[in-house]
Amino acid sequence: MQSICVFCGANFNGDPILKDTVELLAGTMVSQNITLVYGGGWVGVMGILADAVLKRGGKAIGVIPQFLMDKEVGHTGLTELRVVENMHQRKQVMNDLCDGIIMLPGGFGTLEEFFEVLTWLQLGLHNNPVGILNVNGFYDLLLKQMDVMVEHSFLKPANRDLVLSSGDPIELISMMNSIDIKPDEVWFRDRNLS
Repeated sequence: MQSICVFCGANFNGDPILKDTVELLAGTMVSQNITLVYGGGWVGVMGILADAVLKRGGKAIGVIPQFLMDKEVGHTGLTELRVVENMHQRKQVMNDLCDGIIMLPGGFGTLEEFFEVLTWLQLGLHNNPVGILNVNGFYDLLLKQMDVMVEHSFLKPANRDLVLSSGDPIELISMMNSIDIKPDEVWFRDRNLS
């Protein structure tokens, strides 16, 4: 992967384990010459990650809608900052710029972004691997809910398997690098047509 889109919170709860994990993720990306693509903010986990990448000499591309620039939350020290019209364009541009997607801890916006691009993957609209960086068990219950969806036949096991997860950024990126996703196969496998 040459670039990874990271969805994460515009808030930071002060958790030192989360901060250390974000620093490790940044270091891993820079050491592997992977460009960060993210939501373009200087606040919260977003800002910590972007600054950690930049201070190590890495590249960080932000994508932010105009209304958030107007609220002065855009990070002006990035390698590149793209200003778009709305939140949907933001997700589309971020997805277009990346080779993989990672979700860090965050709130509603983080989940919404992640699940939309995950749905796009399930539908065969892209073939970027998606991973959850499950820092200190933050997403344990969400991962369990995905298993419940399979148990209740609302989610095919093959599509549940699209979601990679680890608490270790190095392991997660390695998993993402080793997977070969063919979107058409995922879509047709889900429909039992092949």
